[in-house]
Amino acid sequence: MFRRRNSDAPDVLDAEEAPEPLAEADDGRAARSSLTPKKAGPTPKRSEAEANRRGPYRAPTDRKSAARDGKERDRSDRIRRNEALARGEEWALPPKDRGPVRALARDVVDSRRGLAEYYLIAVVPIFVLLFLRVGKLQLIADALVIVILIVVIGEGYFVGRKVERLARERFPGKSTRGIRLYTALRGTQMRKLRVPKPRVNRGDPV
Repeated sequence: MFRRRNSDAPDVLDAEEAPEPLAEADDGRAARSSLTPKKAGPTPKRSEAEANRRGPYRAPTDRKSAARDGKERDRSDRIRRNEALARGEEWALPPKDRGPVRALARDVVDSRRGLAEYYLIAVVPIFVLLFLRVGKLQLIADALVIVILIVVIGEGYFVGRKVERLARERFPGKSTRGIRLYTALRGTQMRKLRVPKPRVNRGDPV
């Protein structure tokens, strides 16, 4: 069952084939592990570390903080919407101001100088005259009221008819319902108080 060992085989391995001692490798690892790497830079302050740390959003834990955050978001959204409304952006406009027909009406009104936009200025002295209870002054105030009404109604009618005609030519198939009243109301507002703000100058072709 057992074979005899060959007598010609060497009793020991050659020195070149002998494995290296493990002690030297262990010493090298121990020496390398004992070295402390140099710091890349100065240690940041605690405040800087906290400022640079970015973590996930944490919802407020109490109702007071949640309500305060909700009010801040609502305020930011309201400011952004009001700014977009003043610029005339379509998404921020109320339903009564949306559409190309209403935009055309605003441009026609804003491109002209009308008398109806100054009626608010004339209303103040008229009220003063009415409260003075003087016969002649009241007659003058009544006459001024009639003149203002004629100017406002007449101007709104003619400008509204012009807008309706242009809308049918440029936007066939679009509804022009209520466009005359919309035009007349726009014309009674002072230019600086109009919302959305005018996007054309006086005298510009529309």
